[in-house]
Amino acid sequence: MLRPVTRQHRAVSAPIADLVTYRALPTQAIDHIDPFLFLNHHGPQVYRPNNRGLPFGPHPHRGFETVTFILAGDIMHQDSGGHQSVIEAGGIQWMTAGSGLIHSEISSDQFKQRGGDLEILQLWVNLPAKHKMVQPKYIGLQKPDIPEVKLDEGRVTLHAVSGEWAGTPGAVQPLAPIHLATVEFQAGSQVTLPVPTGNTVFFYTIRGKLRVNGQETEARYLTEFGPEGDELHIEALTDAVLLLGHAQPFNEPIVAYGPFVMNTEAEIKQAYQDYQAGKFGTWHE
Repeated sequence: MLRPVTRQHRAVSAPIADLVTYRALPTQAIDHIDPFLFLNHHGPQVYRPNNRGLPFGPHPHRGFETVTFILAGDIMHQDSGGHQSVIEAGGIQWMTAGSGLIHSEISSDQFKQRGGDLEILQLWVNLPAKHKMVQPKYIGLQKPDIPEVKLDEGRVTLHAVSGEWAGTPGAVQPLAPIHLATVEFQAGSQVTLPVPTGNTVFFYTIRGKLRVNGQETEARYLTEFGPEGDELHIEALTDAVLLLGHAQPFNEPIVAYGPFVMNTEAEIKQAYQDYQAGKFGTWHE
């Protein structure tokens, strides 16, 4: 049975300094799709040579995970746990903030010098209460590290980031069963993908135009589905790129304030106290 489309939400313009940004979640129309909390779509834009790059200097997080998809350009990660990497186009970063850490996400020196195309998505995924205070972890993967699944005689390419897709395990197996993939479609291609009944669906069209379960959608739209049904039938009206996810909802209280996502106001207050007390680690330039 096909999942019914209930609503579509256009991402809102939310520029950050000179970085073109569209926020798909949360907006005035939709707060979250449990356990998916937040999505910023940066770009696409072209940076000139000798640019300042991405503006995300050192800042703290606790209680959730950030998943960053680099579509064009690059991103240089550093955190108070000692992790460092430069991930290029086609790669992803999966950071489990857990009990708390400080990180920065800026452009590489090479990108700042040369400039070029940039397009990046960052998704925040909640952690269940039992895992909110786990030890922080970081995984940085380049494009070749992410399994590809070819569908519709090769006209659809699914990049299996987490969970399992068409029998292929994703590159990351997170603490909670979160399934995430980016999917590239050639115009005229189509695919039917199973989604377990009861799982919420995260469906964000990055580029192009698609038809899902009979409903047309286009770039920078988040499509919301009802709970019934266990299939998504997706047709590509043009060449297109999709961010697709599904997961069992946690059905737990969500209290988000700034860079922290917990279950109670008291836990948010504690997060600020712990950060100010230096318990998120030491930042080294």
